[in-house]
Amino acid sequence: MIKNSDKKRWKLLRKLTNKYRVVLLNEDTYEEVGTMRLTRLNLFTFAGIVVILLVAIVYSLVAYTDIRELIPGYPDAAMRQHIRSNAMKLDSLEYEQSIRDQYFDNLNRIISGEAPENFMNDTTGVSNQQEIAFHRSANDSLLRRQVEAEEQFRLNVLEDQNGNLNLYNMHFFTPVTGIVTREFDPVAGHYGIDLVAAPDEVVNATLDGTVIMSTWTLETGYVIQIQHGNELISVYKHNAALFKSVGQEVVAGDAIAIVGNSGELTTGPHLHFELWHNRAPLNPADYIVF
Repeated sequence: MIKNSDKKRWKLLRKLTNKYRVVLLNEDTYEEVGTMRLTRLNLFTFAGIVVILLVAIVYSLVAYTDIRELIPGYPDAAMRQHIRSNAMKLDSLEYEQSIRDQYFDNLNRIISGEAPENFMNDTTGVSNQQEIAFHRSANDSLLRRQVEAEEQFRLNVLEDQNGNLNLYNMHFFTPVTGIVTREFDPVAGHYGIDLVAAPDEVVNATLDGTVIMSTWTLETGYVIQIQHGNELISVYKHNAALFKSVGQEVVAGDAIAIVGNSGELTTGPHLHFELWHNRAPLNPADYIVF
């Protein structure tokens, strides 16, 4: 005999697999325009696929576009910077607070006739620099001679010995042809210039050099840095794509990237270009005509 539970399953399965015919009629002529055969199972499957696609589209928009900043409570790029800055300041204040509490605790111990302890900022263990004696080993002397022999014919060494190079006599290749929308302003933390160019404009290397950085960052998107001679470094930020990898040598005018709008610290397609000399930022407009 068939159990009641089995009967219910068969009945449910038949309901799900029963075919229904959907007919489309012209309201005026009652002419049959089209038909469609469906089952409840097919309808549930189609509805499930549509729901999954909608969830995937909404997740992608929220996770990979700037729409997420419209969500109440989600911090934007500026707010995240303030959060990191405040966290660092709070950590420094906590350390200073600990030092102050330790000072007053030691002061109370001294007044009570006890020995102080917990010297967080104690520097008595640091040796006097005048008392430090450096002894050159045999391996160190061999390494020095090897390095000096390899470096004696390098141009940057000879130039350093002759003094600082006049950067104004160097020929810088214009990285991209465009309009300067923001000037060099180190006081405001803007260590380069912003150039707005045509869409998909090619970014060129400004001097001969070697790529020392080719990566993607959250704030500045696709970034490429090139080490040039005479302690010069050029930086290209917010690119749409990078053509060179770390270690590759480039020549002035070589295509290295495409102007883009990547990263959180950008409001539109442009190139952020920086020049650094001896770890100090330079105003690119003083050396390149844009």
